[in-house]
Amino acid sequence: MNIMTFNIQHCMQYKTSKIDFKLYADTISRFNPDVVGLNEVRSESNDSEYDNQAKILSELTGIKYYYFAETIKFNGLNPFGNAILSKHPIVSIDTIRIPDPTIRAYKGYYETRNILKAKLDCGLTVFITHWGLNHDEQINAQRTLLENLENEKCILMGDFNVAPTCELLNSIRERMRDTAELFSKPLLSYPSDKPKEKRDYIFTSYDIQTDFADIPPVTTSDHRPYIAKIHY
Repeated sequence: MNIMTFNIQHCMQYKTSKIDFKLYADTISRFNPDVVGLNEVRSESNDSEYDNQAKILSELTGIKYYYFAETIKFNGLNPFGNAILSKHPIVSIDTIRIPDPTIRAYKGYYETRNILKAKLDCGLTVFITHWGLNHDEQINAQRTLLENLENEKCILMGDFNVAPTCELLNSIRERMRDTAELFSKPLLSYPSDKPKEKRDYIFTSYDIQTDFADIPPVTTSDHRPYIAKIHY
């Protein structure tokens, strides 16, 4: 099974800053994924720039099943969040809210986040998340993940907004395998044209075998996609 995590920056072409659904669909299809975790996805509203992007990408890629998990509404109207595309039927979906910090310890930008949890008919459970930018948000995200993770046939992926050396990842690595272990050399994912950071991750439960993992040099979005091939 091929899997992908991709922060799509609401389908905005990185070089032109224009929405380009075909480019994103072509980028996804190039790697023939069976399951795709998407971050920074828009959905429908009265705003002309807000379309059901998960549905559009599903139709353009031919990946039949999809779900959008809303995290926030910009200006109280415009849905924004995570999404999944899957060639396997989705048996159940949960949108798990990550609690906002009760007191904001930093001056940076804060945004409510969530975890999309999807059970597929092939027996796989997929968690897709996008962590906040501030450490107190990230602590809440880690705690929420650990409370909900499963120990068998489970994949966790998304934009974590932390470096591989972040201590918050240690407890996740105790329960799951980091597919980046298969990289022949350290690979970075952000920004896509001249990457300086690794923000994106794919973890698997220990009963899943990863055969291949890569962050290909693609500049469709501001993040590079991250792909892996697994079997179980």
